[in-house]
Amino acid sequence: MARIREFDIDRALDRAMDLFWRKGYAETSLQDLLKELSIGSGSFYAAFGSKEQLYIQALDRYTSLQGRDLETALDGTPGIRPAVHGVLSALIEADLADPARGCLVVSAATQCGGRPQAADRAGTAIRQVESFLAGALERARARGEISAEKDPRELARFLTTFIQGLRVVGGARMGREFMEDALSTAMRALD
Repeated sequence: MARIREFDIDRALDRAMDLFWRKGYAETSLQDLLKELSIGSGSFYAAFGSKEQLYIQALDRYTSLQGRDLETALDGTPGIRPAVHGVLSALIEADLADPARGCLVVSAATQCGGRPQAADRAGTAIRQVESFLAGALERARARGEISAEKDPRELARFLTTFIQGLRVVGGARMGREFMEDALSTAMRALD
């Protein structure tokens, strides 16, 4: 008779995501994961397969949560400029509050190049950000909020790249003035 799993997979996944987020993939050991999840190695392997498979699931979870938050922020704020400014300001505040935490996608993109599945997931997450921004910018252009001459896809790619750079700069502890000056310049791209 099969043993009943004695832990909540979703809760375990959230805890693993947080651990990978804080420490990075390479610095997170199997022992760290077992301790954080309060499970034995048999349960770990039965539920997740391997550290790398768990990392991929954590990236997927992170991407889903961040994507939902971005979509809500872009659709829930009237006007593209306040929406984009709000998203970028929130990232700055998060990085100032906890510069060591950074972004799990940036971490995957910069630290997991030798792990094709993780690199693919990071690319997918970045494309998702681009897609949400492009959709919001296209709707803003249709409403006349940005010039008809502006290409929403190009703007989305610039802002997506800016977001990833902002997360790196936040982790480098460049400070509020540096980040807010960069934000002001990025916002002018919408003019």
